[in-house]
Amino acid sequence: MSKFQKQFDEVQDLLHFDDIALVVKRIIDFTIDTGQLAFYKKTNALLDWLDTQPQPEETKPRLEALLQELHAELIKKPEILPQKIIIAEQVKKAYGPHSFALGPVNLVLHEGDIVGLVGENGNGKTTLLRLLCGELTPSGGKLEYSFKYDNLYDLRTKLVYIPQRTDTWYGSMFDNLVFTASSYGYKPEENNLIVELIIARLGLRRFRKHSWKSLSSGYKMRFELARMLLRKPKILLIDEPLANLDILAQQTVLEDFRAIAKSPFRPIGIVLSSQQLYEVEKTSDQVIFLKQGVQKNLHDTTAAQGGNVPNPLVIEFESPWAQGALNAAFAGLNLISLTYNGGTYIITLPGTVTVNAFLKEVIAQDIPLGYFRDISNSTRRFFVS
Repeated sequence: MSKFQKQFDEVQDLLHFDDIALVVKRIIDFTIDTGQLAFYKKTNALLDWLDTQPQPEETKPRLEALLQELHAELIKKPEILPQKIIIAEQVKKAYGPHSFALGPVNLVLHEGDIVGLVGENGNGKTTLLRLLCGELTPSGGKLEYSFKYDNLYDLRTKLVYIPQRTDTWYGSMFDNLVFTASSYGYKPEENNLIVELIIARLGLRRFRKHSWKSLSSGYKMRFELARMLLRKPKILLIDEPLANLDILAQQTVLEDFRAIAKSPFRPIGIVLSSQQLYEVEKTSDQVIFLKQGVQKNLHDTTAAQGGNVPNPLVIEFESPWAQGALNAAFAGLNLISLTYNGGTYIITLPGTVTVNAFLKEVIAQDIPLGYFRDISNSTRRFFVS
């Protein structure tokens, strides 16, 4: 089954279960995938019609009809086989003999990949993003861009960096986006149509006449993302996009990133930094943890293990019991360590112990748990080590 057919089937399921808002987003994605003015017009007409708040029984047939038209068009279109777009080998950045230094960092980014950068503040996430986008020059190592570009200006156009604090802009959001579209190769007849699609895709439709000062920080970030998508980038590099969003908005934005990155016809590589560790891990294809500027690999095994011994089971949990009582309770599981960190316990057990075995011991010992999470394959381990 093709990637597009799989995505289309998923949208059909969403429509069956009445997730209309998400279906509309995916219709916009498919519409932009066509690259055809006729579909731009049809989908914009649909968006205008939805603004009239039609009855639910009228909505699904119209969405289904447009979906079928999009399917008939896109099923004939060849999909893009994702290629490597960035290769970083032993990349370093030093500011002086006694100053902060980043690296060495190794990274391979493919089209359609999402890479999450995590780590405590001041450990090099922003520096790495600025290196990848060309704002900074590496002090050592090799950084290669594996896609075609004509000159440095063309390269920087395809490497889009959205900082955490964005610049002030003037006028309405819509006018700014129309200007951006006209600057990056959209024809006059498609300019307003593509802007309306991008605005709707990012949940900005009711704000399109707003100015910079009348938008919240979260919507300013969405505007920047809309502006950068109009540049048709190969790579999006985004610094702390979730910082000013509530948990539901974070999940929505991350899902948007995933849908945008995974297009079968116009895949984009995304690298984003965030403190929202678990949300980023669920969305990312790989995660880079930076500790004092140095990359750590979650799945490395020690030389002593020789790669044959499973990594330990690491569980984060909350309990009102004291540490001494918990140590005694879990001793039968060949406890390696139990530490108290930021209001939660971190227990490390041999890799031969399963989560089920841990829970059986909890039940047998009648240990009250307020929360637990298996972090064996989470970079959360590095924050507490």
